[in-house]
Amino acid sequence: MMKFFMMLMFMMPLCLKKNMFWMVQNMLVLMSMMFMILTKNIIIYWNLSYMLGWDMISYGLILLSIWISFLMIMASESLFKGKFYDNFFLLNVIVLLMFLYLTFSMLNLFLFYLFFEASLIPTLMLIIGWGYQPERIQAGLYLLFYTLFASLPLLMGIFYIYNNMNCMMMYFMKFYNYSFMYLYISLILAFLVKMPMYFVHLWLPKAHVEAPISGSMILAAIMLKLGGYGLLRVMIILQKIGLQMNFIWVIISLIGGFYISLKCFCQIDMKSLIAYSSVCHMSIVIGGIMTMNYWGFIGSYILMISHGLCSSGMFCLSNLNYERLSSRSLFMNKGLLNFMPSLSLWWFLLLSSNMAAPPSLNLVGEISLINSLVGWSWWTMITLMMISFFSAGYSLYLYSFTQHGKYNIGMYSFYGGVSREYLMLMLHWLPLNMLVLKIDYSMLWF
Repeated sequence: MMKFFMMLMFMMPLCLKKNMFWMVQNMLVLMSMMFMILTKNIIIYWNLSYMLGWDMISYGLILLSIWISFLMIMASESLFKGKFYDNFFLLNVIVLLMFLYLTFSMLNLFLFYLFFEASLIPTLMLIIGWGYQPERIQAGLYLLFYTLFASLPLLMGIFYIYNNMNCMMMYFMKFYNYSFMYLYISLILAFLVKMPMYFVHLWLPKAHVEAPISGSMILAAIMLKLGGYGLLRVMIILQKIGLQMNFIWVIISLIGGFYISLKCFCQIDMKSLIAYSSVCHMSIVIGGIMTMNYWGFIGSYILMISHGLCSSGMFCLSNLNYERLSSRSLFMNKGLLNFMPSLSLWWFLLLSSNMAAPPSLNLVGEISLINSLVGWSWWTMITLMMISFFSAGYSLYLYSFTQHGKYNIGMYSFYGGVSREYLMLMLHWLPLNMLVLKIDYSMLWF
């Protein structure tokens, strides 16, 4: 457990040396490969040491964090070329990965909260330090205050639990079952904001639009999943009141998901559209977790992993266009099929995964979640049908708007894709569609 933490610690000095940009990335690739070959016992916690340990949920999300971290470095080559504080950028990525690693593997509830909040700081630095427009300060403050405002009640709830149980270990909490309304709201509010749930989602599109590509990738792939991970952990001690109160969150999420999917059709900024589609997908995940049944839990876990890869890949694609055209507007990014036909293939592959087409992992996750929600109440069929239909709709809208139509005359001056970019997209798409072959790992760990 500690060996990977120590590896990250010793990578920090490496970040500050000259011309170590690709070396740090190679070290993260090595780390992800080492992590993959660990022996796994998927039923129980394993590799226990120093209040750290994993079960299957932690394992998948830590692996996703390492994977996305090295892809972030790969996507940010322009910082290295322009010498735009690239050493500090690497250090920031490593510190963020360290906090995420500790968040997902921590067994102590208070320390989980501590690292859950700490991961906000490097993300904020990414947005404010390497973002594009001056509005990034406002976006950073939105992110900070939304998250902090909801997190204080969580801290109070954790203190209450410790006062009651004299123990903070998550594994022992399954023997307890609380049914206090205030405790229930205080424990889940922070995670619902982080997801983000409809009504408290406004910080997400702002943060995404202002963030650099690396910030968008880590926000979409990991930071949203912190909320889902937290909910999966605390729902164990809130079963009694959860059965009475969870319907509120399911209703808000599903109707909100439908509204957001309609809002996707109004977007003219590519990043904004992809950010809103993230909110739409996460709304189904919240619904699945709140039904508190087997299908909902495994479905939310699978969709969190698959959405992390898919959404991050789509942000990479929009950034490739942005680097060439200096615009993310859908009106400027037209007719790309004529200029970069091979990149159009990647747009197609990732957007088809986004609309949950087979053989992507999104399909398995969405089927499980639909199964869980319809089993909970058949009324949810109506909103689920709408969300699925419009999800395919806005993916097609984005594809057809960017790839077809009359192209901008300024396009004649830019170059096609380079091998680094195609490798980056391949490393998003391949795990997303190949993990279906090992779906038993994701579905049979309860």
